[in-house]
Amino acid sequence: MKFLVTGGCGFIGSNFLRHALAGFPEVEFVNIDALTYAGNPKNLTDVARDPRYQFIKGDIADTDFVNSVFSEHRFDMVINFAAETHVDRSIEDAQRFLRTNVIGTQVLLDASRKQGVTRYLQVGTDEVYGSLGHVGKFTESSPLCPRNPYSASKAAADHLVMAYNNTYGMDTVITRCTNNYGPYQFPEKLIPLVILNAFEYKPIPVYGDGLQSREMINVIDHCRGIEFALSYGKAGEVYNFGSGVENTNLDVVKKILRLMDRPESLITHVKDRPGHDRRYSLESTKAHNDLGWYPEISFDEGLAQTVQWYMNNAAWLQEVTSGTYQEYYETMYGNRGAHETSEKAS
Repeated sequence: MKFLVTGGCGFIGSNFLRHALAGFPEVEFVNIDALTYAGNPKNLTDVARDPRYQFIKGDIADTDFVNSVFSEHRFDMVINFAAETHVDRSIEDAQRFLRTNVIGTQVLLDASRKQGVTRYLQVGTDEVYGSLGHVGKFTESSPLCPRNPYSASKAAADHLVMAYNNTYGMDTVITRCTNNYGPYQFPEKLIPLVILNAFEYKPIPVYGDGLQSREMINVIDHCRGIEFALSYGKAGEVYNFGSGVENTNLDVVKKILRLMDRPESLITHVKDRPGHDRRYSLESTKAHNDLGWYPEISFDEGLAQTVQWYMNNAAWLQEVTSGTYQEYYETMYGNRGAHETSEKAS
């Protein structure tokens, strides 16, 4: 069997490829990634020489490129992680989000349909549901109500996937997860940025009052969920993956500071983002009942492991925080350095 993984050099994609290469010994994997600022081939250094793994650099929104890949390979399954993901960048420039997240999805769906791919899995985000009130959880049947260009582009992609299932009878599955954390996450996101700044005793920017509430799921639990959806999911269905435990952004920052023995005086509150969603929380009962999936890593355990991973991989962190990242960081945030917690499909 052969699987196509797109965006496999990003945070979630690289963790999935490492997980899948170990868990599917009979499967070959082709990884397409455009290697934008957050796509780092060194995230997969430990598996790069595996004979079952092949990397191809390219843009999923380039029809000719994607068709050429499909003409050279016969894929059984396609897993689309490739996406522009950072909300702040979507506010500054929405066009690239539409190109990758919407047009790229359409190009992949067309190629998959023409080849007769057995299953197409779209890796989505809970942000398509919008902002949640103080109580309740989003379910798979909750209406989509995206509130920023990033989530709007992901919602549009989900609608395309559903339409291809309905119109063409394609076997498609959509997964939506809460905020991910773990190793190899690009340090524009909350947890690695806090670790980086705390390590250097730099101010840690927090949007507004910091009481935005999120479920945070360990990336390995998310990868397991995708594996279960590939293996046991029903065509045309959506599956939510959440941890079941909520933390405010401010609580997460304070937990990291305690783990690193740094003072809370490093916390600096900055102007909130326009239209910042206040709360996300997912109901994952469908994944429990239909897939047999449950999260296994508690947030406190996973956070401690994540902090230790970054401390043990200072060379990786130093490399990604120089050059391209540093230029991006200064351009986007200047001296305030604000960040968002989201990392859903890259």
